[in-house]
Order: sequence, then structure tokens, then C-alpha cells
Amino acid sequence: MITPRGRRAVPSPASAPCRITVCRGCCCGDPRKVPGVDHAGQIPRLRAAVDGAAQVRASECLDVCDQANVIVVQPSAAGRAAGGRPVWLGLVNDDDALADIAAWVRAGGPGLAEPPGVLDLYAFTASRRVGKALEG
Repeated sequence: MITPRGRRAVPSPASAPCRITVCRGCCCGDPRKVPGVDHAGQIPRLRAAVDGAAQVRASECLDVCDQANVIVVQPSAAGRAAGGRPVWLGLVNDDDALADIAAWVRAGGPGLAEPPGVLDLYAFTASRRVGKALEG
């Protein structure tokens, strides 16, 4: 579908892709909190790795600073219809984790594809208050 005035196409709700939210608040993305990580390059590398299979966006603080760097993978419309729910991943501070996240999302993401087993080490449950803030 084309938006008014010829702007870029907007996916229909039924075909909405996964969304990946990368926390870049007070602690995530801060080399003083997590040294030795190329924080500035993390989002561009993730965008390139998902190869259009997901929207990747930065967020202000997601309020789980003890898990820096935090990434939330939200299911596509099809994934949500299949029962997928957002998956919160913490301590994502290396390129191998980014590659595993990207491969999972390219395969369908939450609700459509099983995540690589190693991502279980990164998964955590965010409080209801924190989770609602991201959804809203």
C-alpha cells in the first residue's frame, strides 16, 4: 500500500514483520557500563544481518539496566497469530549473539521459528510494567 503523497509503502497489518528494539538508554550502549563492545556499530550490524526481515529500532531506557545490553524481539503479525510473544534478551554484548538473533528472525522469529538454543542463556522475563511500556 502506498501512503498519501507518494511516500514509501507501508506493510499491511497482516504482513507486519518482526520488530527488534535495541535499548540505548542510560546503561545499554554505554562503554562505561559494558566496556569492550562496539555499541555504535551494534544496530547497523543487526540491521544488515536481518536483511530486511525485521524493523530494527533504538529505544530510550527499557528500565532493565542490570541486563545491559537489552534487545527485545517482537513477533511479526503471523508470529503473534501463531502464539508468539515478545522475547527479552539481555547481556547481548557480542556479535555471535547478534548473528543468532538475526538468523532466528530471518527464519520467522517468535511464534514461527524456534530460537537457537544458545539464546536461552540471554532470555529473561521483564516485569509486566516494563513490558507494557514497550508495547504501548
